[in-house]
Amino acid sequence: MTILALETSCDDTCAAVVTASGEILANVVSSQGVHDRFGGVVPEIASRHHLELVNAVVDDALARAGTDLGDVDAVAVTQGPGLVGALLVGVATAKGLAAARGLPLIPVDHLQGHVAANFLAPAPMEPPFLCLIASGGHTLLARVRDHRGYDVAGTTLDDAAGEAFDKGARLLGLGFPGGPALSRLAADGDPHAFAFPTAARVAGLDFSFAGLKTALLYKVRDLGEEEAARRAPDLAASYEHAIVEALMARVERALAADASPRLAIGGGVAANRRLRARAEGLGVEVHVPPPELCTDNAAMIASAARWADRVPYPRYLGLDAYATRPRRRAA
Repeated sequence: MTILALETSCDDTCAAVVTASGEILANVVSSQGVHDRFGGVVPEIASRHHLELVNAVVDDALARAGTDLGDVDAVAVTQGPGLVGALLVGVATAKGLAAARGLPLIPVDHLQGHVAANFLAPAPMEPPFLCLIASGGHTLLARVRDHRGYDVAGTTLDDAAGEAFDKGARLLGLGFPGGPALSRLAADGDPHAFAFPTAARVAGLDFSFAGLKTALLYKVRDLGEEEAARRAPDLAASYEHAIVEALMARVERALAADASPRLAIGGGVAANRRLRARAEGLGVEVHVPPPELCTDNAAMIASAARWADRVPYPRYLGLDAYATRPRRRAA
């Protein structure tokens, strides 16, 4: 089986071709690169750019894979969660591609895609394992027991970890996306210069980053513009340290409850050097997909589709996208 997959949940237009064994034949990501002037992704602009780019990205993926639509056995697409206008572009395109050949359509949950990135060749990680997904839109701690799904162990109560990085970077006068810029600045700072909160009082395995952002805002105001600029590396390092510790404290709690603890990390925040170093010091098996499979991409959607239900033609013509998904908990 060969799967053509599309991913348009935010501002990256993505298409991939993946085999049944998890071999990536092509994985194309077109980043729009127009949202930095606004300090964040503008949903309507993202949707319009998806419309302009999606057909070319699909053509590019098929060409790189050395195949065409006639050799594809199924079409997969991100159904949600994400920006609903952006998602609808991908869903509508996938419907058209599948219907043109009478192919089955496989709708995939975006977060399940991040989990399934760990199943791709050449070094797949097989369940069971604990998976931390940390990105600009999501923060999730999942117990992965099989290839088809996961149980939610913890999730964010307010903002995502990647969003906290971006907003912290904005407070320090850095550009968007802010995570990489803040991390580079933090490399020259003291992570213990300022004591920022890690939501230690939040019970269980849930996350909270709203208080951390507020603490940085007040600290920058208290220091004043000139002193805050001078201490920017220390502020960045301490802020980054607080985010990583908030994430890893919950991971450690969850791993302690597992008989055979193993950890996978996904999402854009997985590229953070401090997070990766902290995870490697846990003393358990840690799997982090390559960077191009941690950020939004269509190969992970194709990977999840290998175990998802196929919707036959023409039943999927009424398929809709969803912006959010009901919170799921382990039994």
